[in-house]
Amino acid sequence: MSDTVLSLTDVTLSLAGNAGVIDILKGISLDVTRAETLALIGPSGSGKSSLLMVMGGLERANSGQVLALGQDLSAMNEDALARFRRKHMGVVFQSFHLIPTMTALENVATPLELAGDADAFDRARAELEAVGLGARAGHYPSQMSGGEQQRVALARAAAPRPDILLADEPTGNLDGANGAAVLDLLMGLRERHGATLVLVTHSNGLAAQCDRVIRLVDGELDVQREAAE
Repeated sequence: MSDTVLSLTDVTLSLAGNAGVIDILKGISLDVTRAETLALIGPSGSGKSSLLMVMGGLERANSGQVLALGQDLSAMNEDALARFRRKHMGVVFQSFHLIPTMTALENVATPLELAGDADAFDRARAELEAVGLGARAGHYPSQMSGGEQQRVALARAAAPRPDILLADEPTGNLDGANGAAVLDLLMGLRERHGATLVLVTHSNGLAAQCDRVIRLVDGELDVQREAAE
């Protein structure tokens, strides 16, 4: 089995705006290997989040090729993409995207139920325990702090044991202590499940803890370096 989990070749992305077509990504070529932790950094508007969304098939590239686990995402329709993500990917958004009418346990169990997992709630409870929220399983998002909600979102993303975990500014809305805790959890997911982790961040400290750091400027790869030991 190849060690390359994500492979992008000459990927472009353009979006129509009020001022006309805007080039978001300009010929990105990039490989990410199994169990690697990769940080995407760069100024606001540089294309970091768009690149992450293209990796997850949540945005379709205008040209180029995006392979995930050897599968061509551009060749899949929306249903096939959804099934692929459900089986192989976990996505963590800065704004959590928890379902407000569901408890923490129900939020984490939902992707497992959709996948037909018979022990969905047992696995969901175990993931909540792993992120230190076993006692909050019956609470709704409105009853939890921002840091707790982000941990629920992490548990939901990790519960299906994804091969690839994509995180968009996972600590952006959190204070220093909660941000550090969430980073520890992200790295722990890699250790526990062997997932490949790609994250977008403005935090140099967070980026430095990853195996590799890639900087984007104006939709192009600018600097690629190994994170400091």
